[in-house]
Amino acid sequence: MSEESEGKLIEDSLIQLRCHFTWKLLIEAPEIPDLENRIWEEIQFLDTKYNVGIHNLLAYVEHLKGQNEEALVTLKKAEDLIQKEHANQADMRSLVTWGNFAWVYYHMGRLAEAQTYLDKVENTCKKFANPSCYRMECPEMDCEEGWALAKCGGKNYERAKACFEKALEGDPENPEFNTGYVITVYRLDNFNIAAERNETFSLHVLKRAVRLNPDDVYIRVLLALKLQDGGQEAEGEKYIEEALTSMSSQTYVFRYAAKFYRRKGSVDKALELLKMALETTPTSAFLHHQMGLCYKKQMIQIKEATNWQPRGQDRETVNRLVQLAICKFEKTIMLKPTFEMAYVELAEMYAEIGHHRKAEEHFQKVLRMKIFEDQLKQEIHYRYGSFQERHGKSEDKAITHYLKGLKIEKMSRSREKLLNALEKLTKRCVHRKVRVVESVSLLGLIHKLKGEVSDALLCYERALRLAADLNPMF
Repeated sequence: MSEESEGKLIEDSLIQLRCHFTWKLLIEAPEIPDLENRIWEEIQFLDTKYNVGIHNLLAYVEHLKGQNEEALVTLKKAEDLIQKEHANQADMRSLVTWGNFAWVYYHMGRLAEAQTYLDKVENTCKKFANPSCYRMECPEMDCEEGWALAKCGGKNYERAKACFEKALEGDPENPEFNTGYVITVYRLDNFNIAAERNETFSLHVLKRAVRLNPDDVYIRVLLALKLQDGGQEAEGEKYIEEALTSMSSQTYVFRYAAKFYRRKGSVDKALELLKMALETTPTSAFLHHQMGLCYKKQMIQIKEATNWQPRGQDRETVNRLVQLAICKFEKTIMLKPTFEMAYVELAEMYAEIGHHRKAEEHFQKVLRMKIFEDQLKQEIHYRYGSFQERHGKSEDKAITHYLKGLKIEKMSRSREKLLNALEKLTKRCVHRKVRVVESVSLLGLIHKLKGEVSDALLCYERALRLAADLNPMF
């Protein structure tokens, strides 16, 4: 058989595998440095029993960077971890790693080694009487796929959640499956209004994961944040304080404890924790972004205390905090050029000190990005509309972006903010008799979107009457 024919046969087998090369992980080239950085942070600083998957993902990222020899070394580490963590399921748990080995060797042109690993997969599938030669359908494989998707960013979260749900159908009490599921659900909840209205479910799955993983402090701090979301801040703080006394996964505990305290208003404490976390992970985009949010929060606290009119020393402090926030958000996008909300926060800070041109530049950068998550698109349109309304002095542009956000029908917190902002702006236009026909029609649309059909009809009828009055010949 010619080498070309052999390669084609091997390729036909490879595409049947379940591994990182066939899971269609949505990773864009600019995301790779940050993803690799987060992988290394997890390997070094997250105390977990589930280390095999992260090494498999690292090997895949190394391959994407053209570092196939390094990928082989990393896959060997994954094999060693399987013997350590899953000795009683070594064959089944090795399928993803073997699949990745096969793909890497194939890309290196080492077809004999690729075939060796394909044979390992085939023998294991036969051992478990699997109908396919190269695909194993089992909860463990679903879980592996879920972890890979979850690590690769928000646009993969829905698929990750579906993988963990499928795994749990096969083994509902499995601690690892529950951990993966609850982390993904927590991340999806950040914008999801349906989840917000069903706090009982979110809390239930988090508490279940804590029960099944009693030593996992990472899950405990996520539970604390969810309790805070639900108005149970005092109970959440107990989990935070307990996690802070542990030596396990300290860098990650500091991150999320800081987020908890920032939202509580204890910004100095949040900054202290973030600075401690930065000592071990100085290139974390997440940490720099969180610090920027802390400085922004301190700025807002001063403005609120001075009735939004800071003067003298307060004005100087506000300006200093804005500059600190700008520095941190700039650092964030340097480390992670695809961090959409960091561009938004940066733009708003420039607007705060009157640098409207720079603010516009950063808003335009994020508006040009390819964004997959509907909730995020809504939030960006809301924030840009607010910028135009407050700083750009362009109500037309504000209305345009509020409407663009509302065209995205995903129910979310951002959509509610868009509706409220558009309603307030439209009512002001009606009161000032600005383009009154269009404004009243727009109020009708707002009532329609809110499900207030009778009020919507009244507005549309009023708009028709006003149009007739303005154009009597028609």
